[in-house]
Order: sequence, then structure tokens, then C-alpha cells
Amino acid sequence: MTNSSILTSALQAKISTAIESAGGWLGFDAFMALALYQPGLGYYANASPKFGLMPAGVNGFKGGGSDFVTAPELSPHFGQTLARQAAQALQATGTTEVWEFGAGSGALAQQVLDTLGEQVARYTIVDLSSSLRERQGERLAAHAAKVAWATGLPARMRGVVLGNEVLDAMPVKLLARLNGAWHERGVVLHEGRFTYADTPTELRPPLEVPGHHDYVTEIHPQAEGFVRTLADRLEAGAVFLLDYGFPEHEYYHPQRSMGTVMCHRAHRVDADALADVGEKDITAHVNFTGIALAGQEAGLEVLGYTSQGRFLLNCGLLDGLENASLSERSRVQKLVQEHEMGELFKVMAFGAKNSPEWRPLGFSAGDRTHTL
Repeated sequence: MTNSSILTSALQAKISTAIESAGGWLGFDAFMALALYQPGLGYYANASPKFGLMPAGVNGFKGGGSDFVTAPELSPHFGQTLARQAAQALQATGTTEVWEFGAGSGALAQQVLDTLGEQVARYTIVDLSSSLRERQGERLAAHAAKVAWATGLPARMRGVVLGNEVLDAMPVKLLARLNGAWHERGVVLHEGRFTYADTPTELRPPLEVPGHHDYVTEIHPQAEGFVRTLADRLEAGAVFLLDYGFPEHEYYHPQRSMGTVMCHRAHRVDADALADVGEKDITAHVNFTGIALAGQEAGLEVLGYTSQGRFLLNCGLLDGLENASLSERSRVQKLVQEHEMGELFKVMAFGAKNSPEWRPLGFSAGDRTHTL
């Protein structure tokens, strides 16, 4: 057996045990948590390559390949531009620390640290994956005196919080409306294979979905709980969350009847989250209205919400690109073009409780908070 097969078999055994312990039915959120984060076995907890521009075997690419690319791997101008916003936020809130959640390859941290220099006294990465923390440490060796790692939030924190593609990787609950009745979708074992099974539930989407057709969607208690925890712990500072998603009137549109859960492997997308567990990413789009309400109810102030393209342009993404190569300019365009990352990806910012009044640079034009 290959190392990949051994890991998958071990993870399947762990999940099978969890299903049996739960009485034969395991909620999808619990399944997703194990598939992604089971220590040493889950997708984000094992040593397989994940982040990069190319899958294995493409154009002679060597080095193990990757499953998907995030904005910091696409272009260093992403992190350099986000750093401008972070610099303004640090000054406006009187703080000197940056906290990054789910730092992936460490590319964003490197770009922000290289750009901000002495404006940052400490850069703390919160990441559950020991293999990713090791890779981040190697990449950030030049900034070792400033970088620290944590596996959870402290009781109190101050500074600017960054989360790029963090919310989409948080486990979601699946809801299915079948013949007019709502069910929670979970995972069972059937003839040795994982399969979906539905059970009646009192849970509902935050909006009533018009129509009587069958409908599958997600709710996001863990992502919303994460924002509430940030609100409780953040004494001073600001939060910037970048991810793909929609406001809830788009998220729960009657035509979005198959939900948004999807998987990524070798730069390809599929919808079968129950196959090849541990070997591919599982994500769901973000309901940004729910995130905004969770933050507000916990005491945070929504400072802005807009598309990634508008946010980056407001922060000066195009400054200094006059002498960039055609290849680099092409990658930068992908960050802002509507048919690439510019429109699907959104940016939301929060201010800590009792923060001084200020307006983030990234929302100086095109703020969409009113659409939430």
C-alpha cells in the first residue's frame, strides 16, 4: 500500500469508529472535522502537499504538486497589498501585533512581515496542523524572532487579525429539504462505505427558501462561533476575513439547491466529500450575513464588506506594477477580475469593542455592507 492509502485507511477506520460511537449516524460537521483535522491523518493534519500553482505532472512540474492555489501563492502582491491595510489598522487601533489564522504555506505571513518590517512587534500564527507549522517555520526563518505559533486563542489578545480562506474550511452542518420536510444530513456506514443519511431536524436555514422543491444547503455554527470567540477575546484591534461566499439572500437562493460543499484535489473540483477522505480538501462557501450578525451580536463593529477585487484596488494593488513582467501582471489580474477571484471572494472587517472611529482603506469605495 502507498503512504496515501495507509493514511486514508487509518482515517476511514477513525471515522467508522466515530460513527459507531454516535449510534450509527454522524452529523456531516463532525465527519468534516475528522476528515480535515484528525491529528496526523486529516487533510490539513497530514504531510501531503496542498498549496501551489501546479498539480503534479503538469508542464513537467516537479516537487510533489499541489491541490489548489490561494491568493498569496498566486502573487506576492496580494500579501504586500493586504499589509498596507494591516499597517493602517495597527496605527488606527494603537496595536503592534498581527494574528493569522490558518496560515497555510506561510506565504501570506512572509509577504506581510517583509512589507511591514518594524511596524510589527509579533506575528502569531494559529494553526492546528503540526506539519504546516513546520513548513511555515522553514519559510519564515528570517523572521524567527517575531513569529510565534499557537493552537488556540488566548484569553485576551490585541492586534490585527487576518484570516484568508479560513472560514470556508470550518465544518458545516448539512440541511436537506425533502418532500417539504427539513432533515439534517449525516454520514453512516453502508456495506463498508460512507454514505449520506438524513434525519428529521428542527434546524432551519436563516432564511425561508421559497418553493417546494428538494433543497440541500449548509448552516455555519462553527464559523459564527469562531467570530463570537474573537469578539470576546479581542481587547483592541481589527479583524480582516477574506473568503469566497455570498450574503444570505444569495446563499439561500432557491436555485442554489445543491448547496456549496465542494472538494479540491490536484486543482480539480468535485462534490463527493465522502470519497478519498484525507486526500482532498472539503470546503463550503461563507454566508457573510451570518458572520456579520454573529460579530455584531458579540460586540464587534462591522467596518466594511466588499469584493476582494475592490478591496485590493482600494489598497493600492496596482501601485508599482508598471515594470512588472507580463506573467506577474497576469497573476495580479486574477486577484481582481470578476470571472477569477475578484468577485466570488469577499472581504469583511470588524473592529474590536470600543475601538476609536476609523475607516479601513480597503472599503474607501464600493463598500457593500448595505447588501448584507
